[in-house]
Amino acid sequence: MSVSDPIADMLTRIRNAVMAGQTVTAMPSSKMKVAIAKILKDEGFIKNYEVEESERGHKTLRIHLKYVGERRNRRPVLSGLERVSKPGRRVYAGKREIPWVLSGMGIAILSTSKGVMTGREARKQGIGGEVICKVW
Repeated sequence: MSVSDPIADMLTRIRNAVMAGQTVTAMPSSKMKVAIAKILKDEGFIKNYEVEESERGHKTLRIHLKYVGERRNRRPVLSGLERVSKPGRRVYAGKREIPWVLSGMGIAILSTSKGVMTGREARKQGIGGEVICKVW
């Protein structure tokens, strides 16, 4: 089955796993998904991620979700994911229009000419790009 928006599929799988209280979620891998997972790990929204290769040559991205608190009082670190730029409507932001997410508590993930990075890094480097998603 072909997915028309693989990044939205990735965000939905993560959102569903968090709502169900799961510790790991898996999805087909791509360079863009791995770059987004790396940013989520670096910013502290997920524990870890790994790319596994199956016997057929397909790669699978496994994301280990992060929670705080003990059993009954356990809450996810990741409280929201929102896809901004979609295949039907691409959203670009210049270096001055990069969105702030929850007054700096969340992050915007951008695809720039220098790779996938957070909005903070893009502002620091003085470049804009396509706003992939917002995370808080």
